Amino acid sequence: MLSTSLVRLATLAALSAVSTAALACADLRMVPGGTVVQVTDGDTLVLDSGLVVRLIGMQAPKLPLGREGFPTWPLAPEAKAALEALALNKTVQLGYGGAEIDRYERALAHVFVATPEGDVWAQQAMVARGLARVYSFPDNRACLDLLFAAEGRARLSGLGIWRDPYYSVRAANAPGDLLARAGQYELVEGRVLLAEQGGGRVYLNFGRFWKEDFTAVIEAPALRVFAEAGIDPLVLEGALVRVRGWVDDRDGPRIEVTHPEQIEVLATR
Repeated sequence: MLSTSLVRLATLAALSAVSTAALACADLRMVPGGTVVQVTDGDTLVLDSGLVVRLIGMQAPKLPLGREGFPTWPLAPEAKAALEALALNKTVQLGYGGAEIDRYERALAHVFVATPEGDVWAQQAMVARGLARVYSFPDNRACLDLLFAAEGRARLSGLGIWRDPYYSVRAANAPGDLLARAGQYELVEGRVLLAEQGGGRVYLNFGRFWKEDFTAVIEAPALRVFAEAGIDPLVLEGALVRVRGWVDDRDGPRIEVTHPEQIEVLATR
């Protein structure tokens, strides 16, 4: 059987946003933010204090932002425009639920925009419109249940990025296609053929040829995060899952899993 934590994730994702709001985000440390004076891209904004805020928990399509040779991802301008329409020149509150500052000195926060109808959670609004994907870190995992639910609805409805092949959910049984996406952040779906532990890490193998087929790898530090959450990844053998993360090409295509929320369980057997 799946652990209680994995079952909880699946259950919460099925609930409505209203009923889950308190459960998912009750522990945020809320602070006044100020006024948004600039939107850099679909997941970054600047406050009147000069503080740069990276909207944690999501990834919008990327713009080059001065990086030579960096391509504009499909729908990146649209994502920036949507965040501008939502937040520019408006007052916001910041909600912290994990690491609060990144190496670029940006605040890592959930952003709540004041409107006449009440506060709007910027992350949920962007994900629900199909203009961002859920994107999390082992030290920043608050509020993800609601974001997964919003992403699922947007994907099923074919909104925004979900109607563009660039963001398609990839098949785990097509390793050649995945190798072509090395260096990209992807969602990969398939059934775990074998879950095994060795050398201090867990391998979730999606094919019989581990040097060629897709693999999700959980290193020792991540295994401690799984253990703290009460989750044994070895129980995923035979499960149909969706794995999200950056694809690399070490011994075939693979994704390193650093925390449980990178794996969504779609069916147990």
